[in-house]
Amino acid sequence: MNVSDPRITQVHTIDLRFPTSKYSIGSDAVNKDPDYSAAYCILEMDSGLRGHGLTFTLGRGTELCVTAIEYLSRFVVGRRLSEITENFAAFSRQLLEDSQFRWLGPEKGVIHLAAAAVINAVWDLYAKVEEKPLWLLLADMTPEQIVSTIDFRYIDDALSPDEALEILRAAKQTMPGRLKLLRTQGYQAYTTSVGWFGFSDEKICRLAQEALADGWTYFKLKVGGDPEDDLRRGRIVREAIGWQNRLMLDANQKWGVEESITRIRALQELQPWWMEEPTSPDDILGHARIRRETKPTRIATGEHCHNKVMFKQLMQAEAIDVCQIDSCRVAGVNENLAIILMAKKFGVPVCPHAGGVGLCEYVQHLSAFDFLYVSETMEDRVIEFVDHLHEHFVTPVDVRSGRYYLPEVPGYSIEIKPESLQTYAFPHGIYWSSEEGWPLGKVMAARQAVRR
Repeated sequence: MNVSDPRITQVHTIDLRFPTSKYSIGSDAVNKDPDYSAAYCILEMDSGLRGHGLTFTLGRGTELCVTAIEYLSRFVVGRRLSEITENFAAFSRQLLEDSQFRWLGPEKGVIHLAAAAVINAVWDLYAKVEEKPLWLLLADMTPEQIVSTIDFRYIDDALSPDEALEILRAAKQTMPGRLKLLRTQGYQAYTTSVGWFGFSDEKICRLAQEALADGWTYFKLKVGGDPEDDLRRGRIVREAIGWQNRLMLDANQKWGVEESITRIRALQELQPWWMEEPTSPDDILGHARIRRETKPTRIATGEHCHNKVMFKQLMQAEAIDVCQIDSCRVAGVNENLAIILMAKKFGVPVCPHAGGVGLCEYVQHLSAFDFLYVSETMEDRVIEFVDHLHEHFVTPVDVRSGRYYLPEVPGYSIEIKPESLQTYAFPHGIYWSSEEGWPLGKVMAARQAVRR
């Protein structure tokens, strides 16, 4: 057994679901009753170390991701960590390129979500072996090592390996000063927890006031309901937070292109800092038209972009002002590094999506990489924060007065406490077997796509 170069011996999977729909947590105009969930995997090593990864879901369908992770486990079991990390781009491609399984994508949907969980678990293990938090592991890598993790196929017309190296080498020279700043001042955050769609007017007003008192200056409100309701709720939040603070609006893909233009214009009296996901995430040209016709409102999207190719096209089409990467919608850390580098080339700020279980824990590392190694700035950049379910993590995020303070614990911060896994594993966990959880669990189980 080689402790410094462990071999992956087994992959465990868990369908993990939290009953957030009971409290309207995570609710928006499209996803009105989400139960924040995760397809969770653990890489067992012969050294005793474990690598943890997850992909975020909303309840029903999580079992599909779990099944896909179990299929992909054949590509990691039996391999030493060095076999993967010394040619990470090739490993990533192999995971996505099974000649039959890829037909279910390719590079999108359930299989891509599953790939993210596995790839992120490998990075978690890698960081633990190196005894560094992931963000610092990335910061300490050479530009050449970073580039070696990225598969440039399909994006080299927008960003070549040489261009990526040029960006990284320039930033590396001045990184020490930014590293000190990041450790002392943290990274600006915004809160979505004040403005879920299912919250009453009184609740959003109270939560906005409380967040303001706690030091928050960036707030997001879910819209996409009745036009008058959206304006009324927006005015409530604006009055609570004042005009000196920033308000973002999120329609969660509710509108078509024409309606998006009409609705955004009507909401401009609220002076939104950005308008998020106004229409279908696949409609690149639609986003471009919306952006042209609703200036000066900035357009943000990305949490439902399947892969780096979609991000490439959004940037090439000048369709977005804000790039919202998701830590496990695309294929994990590697693909997100590519997207962050493309965003630098196209001059689009990266503001990660983090509305989900574990996403805050994940994306803090990616934003730190962006600041330290790519963009070299925090201007016009914020990380989303939702104040839910962090108590289930071994290393929960540290967010104070509207800022993220980065972890120093080795890994990718995604390990969930054993007692939480036992309680919320679906369908046989303690909660879902209880009198309280059984009614909702019964509904979920009746609609399972895969019987487990």
